[in-house]
Amino acid sequence: MSTSRYRTRSNFLTPEVAFEIADTIGTPCYAYDLATLKKQAEAALAFPNAYGLTVRYAMKAAPNAAILKLFHSMGLHFDCSSIFEVQRAMAAGVPPAHCSLSSQELGEGFEKLVEQGVKINCCSLLQVEKFCAKCPAGKELGLRFNPGVGSGGTSKTNVGGPSSSFGIWHEYADKCSEMVKAAGCKVVRVHTHIGSGSDPAVWRRCTGMSIALCEKFPEVTVLNLGGGYKVARMRTDKGTNLQTDCAVVKDEFEQFSSKFGRKLHLEIEPGTFLSANSACLVASVHDIVQTGTDEGHTFIKLDAGMTDVLRPSLYGAQHPIVVVPRDASRASKRKSYVVCGHCCESGDLMTPAPGEPETLSERMLCEAVPGDVVVIEASGAYCSSMSTKNYNSFPEAPEVMIVDNKVHVIRKRQVVEDIWKNEVDLPAGVIAK
Repeated sequence: MSTSRYRTRSNFLTPEVAFEIADTIGTPCYAYDLATLKKQAEAALAFPNAYGLTVRYAMKAAPNAAILKLFHSMGLHFDCSSIFEVQRAMAAGVPPAHCSLSSQELGEGFEKLVEQGVKINCCSLLQVEKFCAKCPAGKELGLRFNPGVGSGGTSKTNVGGPSSSFGIWHEYADKCSEMVKAAGCKVVRVHTHIGSGSDPAVWRRCTGMSIALCEKFPEVTVLNLGGGYKVARMRTDKGTNLQTDCAVVKDEFEQFSSKFGRKLHLEIEPGTFLSANSACLVASVHDIVQTGTDEGHTFIKLDAGMTDVLRPSLYGAQHPIVVVPRDASRASKRKSYVVCGHCCESGDLMTPAPGEPETLSERMLCEAVPGDVVVIEASGAYCSSMSTKNYNSFPEAPEVMIVDNKVHVIRKRQVVEDIWKNEVDLPAGVIAK
């Protein structure tokens, strides 16, 4: 595809396939690339480690069953953020023992999942109390700690430090030890996670802090360092290199073993790293609007928006955008545009200024007309799974998997009637009163 300087580094969709999706499946539509998903999973499975590695896919990034089944077939395990995600993974054929639950809400029935083999990481003192009360003596659990530092692409993706509610504050480690010991349970896992898109330097520092927490729990055999590895979506971004940026992990684990005689098994939980650049959103131009020549803009209006890719409106996140013209003669023509979505919402913006979701920013793109295809790249993580689904009553977009340039539907477009099918009428006469 012809692009501007905003082109993503991993561009898998050809114009021919983009048109095929638009013309046969319809837009908007998410398109995942099987080869890229496999490549990223293989890179994660080669993460530097000293005494064994488990890669857990943070399924909240993109939980389609086809993706879960692919990663399961490659030997990945799964990080679940709710009981419902555990159920979804199991419905896709993932064994309970391959699921780890770290949740803000330890809901009813979690003890039944424990009996099936699901691993629980308690994320607050109350959750530790619940686990000890509901699970019999001898049961193993993990503890997710807030190590006191955090780092993320924005403040909204920073999940460590004193401004974050995620995890047990590290100074309560001794309290946790007392609670678990009194109940006869065993802490066998320590878990930390500091944010999505985190600074590799901060992440490396957190590794040492996390290992120090393992000293307090003599039965711990697993240290889970979470995910959050920064991904290069835009050409100017610098992503995390797992082999070089994370090599310190192996050294830290070896030093711990030499000092304490314990060989800790490493777990990581990549989500964005595996799926972000493995998918794009295929949309169509449905209108072009101008707002004057002095201080105005030319807007491309898409048939997609925050209902499909919320990250720009929420974070001021940057996604590469490619206009694929129906008329190839326009391929070399360039024009400056603001790209916006189809919702009745001024914040439905695809091109905000970096980190400033309320500030318009223009992109130099191929000249567009209604009917052209637009591809929002790097839309594989926290897009389909984290959107304002059904806002303005727009149906959920379908999803397809690209395999050797062939298009396979992995989720059908939502039938519009399904949006309101669970609504129930009030009793007769109530409204008239």
